[in-house]
Amino acid sequence: MSLTATPLRTIRIGSRKSQLALVQTYWVQEQLQKAFPDRTFEVHTMSTQGDKILDVALAKIGDKGLFTKELEVGMLSGDIDFAVHSLKDLPTRLPEGLMLGCVTERENPADALVVHEKYQDKQLGALPEGAVIGTSSLRRLAQLRHHYPHLSFKDVRGNLNTRLSKLDAGEYDALILAVAGLHRLGFDDRIHQVIPAEVSLHAVGQGALGIECRTEDPEVLNLLKALEHLPTAQRCYAERAFLRELEGGCQVPIGVNTVLDGDSLTLTGIVASLDGQRLVKDSITGAAADSETLGTELAQRMRQQGAQEILDEILAMLDRA
Repeated sequence: MSLTATPLRTIRIGSRKSQLALVQTYWVQEQLQKAFPDRTFEVHTMSTQGDKILDVALAKIGDKGLFTKELEVGMLSGDIDFAVHSLKDLPTRLPEGLMLGCVTERENPADALVVHEKYQDKQLGALPEGAVIGTSSLRRLAQLRHHYPHLSFKDVRGNLNTRLSKLDAGEYDALILAVAGLHRLGFDDRIHQVIPAEVSLHAVGQGALGIECRTEDPEVLNLLKALEHLPTAQRCYAERAFLRELEGGCQVPIGVNTVLDGDSLTLTGIVASLDGQRLVKDSITGAAADSETLGTELAQRMRQQGAQEILDEILAMLDRA
């Protein structure tokens, strides 16, 4: 009597339909296929609420799961096995039954300035008074208002290609975008300035991919270990703990920066008022292995320095909008 091996289950990967999301998801599929050539990995796409609502500022929609909820429903129902996210879009509190299974190696997490071709000097400090800067991020808005109060800011929505088309059509004088997104889509030549951390601390998790999966699925978790990048994970877990402790969603002006030096991790955080007039900024250094504890401690310290008052004011303002 011959024994027939049980066929390995096909792993279904969930992704948003945007070009950037698909580039990221197909990269994950390719890496897993290389690591596990005997397995089959299929990509399944879904539209999220954030993809459908394009005429309202992100901050006014207020749903922390704006780009993740439909994918999470798919995982919990068993339609997909895991989902690939830009980690900065993934809420710090996940639905019961789901977990952050893997953090991939980070691209440059900084913000980038992309300037209209009519300007010869394409640097933030050279833009004239009243120049219109497009950004949908309150974090970028607050920090840039602090350093460049002479500039004007206007909300911009849509995928990367749409935003760049609006810039080229003259609707904006410049855009602030993520270096990582521009790089992944092959738009490195559009980056005119990588904005230094002294001017704009980046978003929590920016530049890394977060792979979300079911907590009770050891088979998938074991596969995802092949993509885990520990130094990135340590930095991002510190950042996410900081954000979670401050109870800030992705649409509040909270910025971070993390630096690893051997086994030591330094986390810097900022909370800014929307007008850029008030900033609370501090840093903490400790063992990288205790990254989440460091994030929590820094948030608690900054709350005592006035960060909570700023956040409460902003949330009240958004509730009234």
